[in-house]
Amino acid sequence: MKKIIVADDEELILKLVSDFLRNEGYEPITATDGEQALRLFEENPDTALLILDIMMPEVDGWEVCRRIRQKSNVPVIMLTARSQEFDELMGFEAGADDYVTKPCSPSVLMKRVAALLRREAANYENKVVTVDELNLDNFAHEVWLNGSSITLTVKEYSILQKLLTTPGRVFTREQLLDDIWGFDFMGDIRTVDSHVARLRTKLGEWGTKHIKTIYGTGYKLEVKENEG
Repeated sequence: MKKIIVADDEELILKLVSDFLRNEGYEPITATDGEQALRLFEENPDTALLILDIMMPEVDGWEVCRRIRQKSNVPVIMLTARSQEFDELMGFEAGADDYVTKPCSPSVLMKRVAALLRREAANYENKVVTVDELNLDNFAHEVWLNGSSITLTVKEYSILQKLLTTPGRVFTREQLLDDIWGFDFMGDIRTVDSHVARLRTKLGEWGTKHIKTIYGTGYKLEVKENEG
């Protein structure tokens, strides 16, 4: 069952949209403000889609979308009562995939949801990254090494996925901390080192060979030209 986060400060809208999503076979997760929506997204990395109101307390829908786009390409629908062209353009500039003006037919919204999920499934159909004996499946959020499944935490998976996006690029500890833990993380930057160390250990010889420490800076994935 695909998870869909619905964020709106109007409880009637939340219930209406959630009921329709549930009837279509989805699992709705509701938030009443932008901060809660971001927190729920962190707690549910397998979220398939988000439906965001623009005018919400704490953090507005535009900013929620911007922050999510820093770490994920999950589909986002902006659901709002604001119909001015400027607001629609702002939504797309923030990284939204679709824009629906309230009031709208719930059945039409469900069609939009289904269309975006079909498009996302097609985009990810061949999104399996392979380096030597390691395969990372972006769609299933699974990692396989030498034919065996490797169990990673959400943060470990996100680090590996980040490094695999651009082999050879050095990611600083600060970049990894901001992108994966979020700008509001108050912990020690050394948490990045401990997570990379555990990731490298779980990946054994592959991890030692490919995940390189750039001392004083951060980490990179080292891949030779004939690999990948």
